[in-house]
Amino acid sequence: MTNQPKIPEHNTPPEKTEERPRIDSEKILGGASTVEIEHAGQRYLLRVTRENKLILTK
Repeated sequence: MTNQPKIPEHNTPPEKTEERPRIDSEKILGGASTVEIEHAGQRYLLRVTRENKLILTK
């Protein structure tokens, strides 16, 4: 029998869905298929795939 690695528990409970802000992707993308997002001095690229999924890359 092998020991499974223990998954660390989070110290804080996840936010409830109704407490999280929700923004429609169209509002962020504004009709474009890609947008640049600046966060903490870094630039990220948010894009829509051919399968209509979102990908965020650095």
